[in-house]
Amino acid sequence: MKNSTTPTTTAPVPAVVEGPAPPPPAETAAPPVARAKRSRTILVKLAIGWLAVVVLLAVFADLLPIPGYDVRIGRPAMGPSWDLASLLGTDGLGRSTLSRLIYGARVSLAVGVVSVLIGMVIGGVLGLLAGYLRGGFEKVVTILTDSLLAYPPLVLLLAITSTLGSSLRSLVISLGLLCVPTFTRLARANTLAFAQREFVTASRALGGRPLRIIFREILPNVVLPVASYAFVMAAVVIVAEGSLSFLGLGIPPPSPSWGGMISAAKDRLATQPHLVFIPAAAMFLTIFALNVVGDRARTRFDVRESAL
Repeated sequence: MKNSTTPTTTAPVPAVVEGPAPPPPAETAAPPVARAKRSRTILVKLAIGWLAVVVLLAVFADLLPIPGYDVRIGRPAMGPSWDLASLLGTDGLGRSTLSRLIYGARVSLAVGVVSVLIGMVIGGVLGLLAGYLRGGFEKVVTILTDSLLAYPPLVLLLAITSTLGSSLRSLVISLGLLCVPTFTRLARANTLAFAQREFVTASRALGGRPLRIIFREILPNVVLPVASYAFVMAAVVIVAEGSLSFLGLGIPPPSPSWGGMISAAKDRLATQPHLVFIPAAAMFLTIFALNVVGDRARTRFDVRESAL
């Protein structure tokens, strides 16, 4: 007798298609992020390098082998040549454009730095006191700050400079007063945030006086965002100084400034455009570098603040 067996059927095995495995999402997203970060790093280094060159040239202008900014070296509106004194040509009075550009950088940077320091010190102190003391003092500071911010900046500058006269001191004072409201609001906002921190509460519970808490506990933390914003404000001040010099209310001649150089050469734009474009390019690169460095500084502060 034969054993009968039931035939069994097996399901067909699907064929495996060989091919490269798709890369994980992280591998496809990492290179663009890395390239963007590398580009930002290179841009920041270039900005810092440009600012370092401008500052060094402005500080050591008297030691450079260039003529004085008011010395005539050739015929008016002469084109660039290989001679160092006339490397960028001459202006409408035959003076070295390179020399006036370097000495103009000294004036523009001095106005920007000193004005921002005045605004940062006065505005920072007012913002610290208003943010910590609160009450009536805060209301008075807020009203004054909002009133100055509501007034058109250019009109305010024109009013102050026309009253005090066209001089370096009056220009620095007027631009410094214009910076005060911005730094006041910035310092007040950061003071309000840090005044609720545990270390401030502990210092207050241990009997610390208000002034000691403000300048020993809160001030070191508020300095970082205020100082990082100072680069952006310096760029704004340089633009304002150039605008006033272009309107004839800035640094009086023969002292050079970038805005004054542009204003003096605006009538020669059709025939000698380099007299306008050279100081305009120097101002543009300096303002752009200050904004790049300021953004980088604020980014570093934000990262540090989030890690607290």
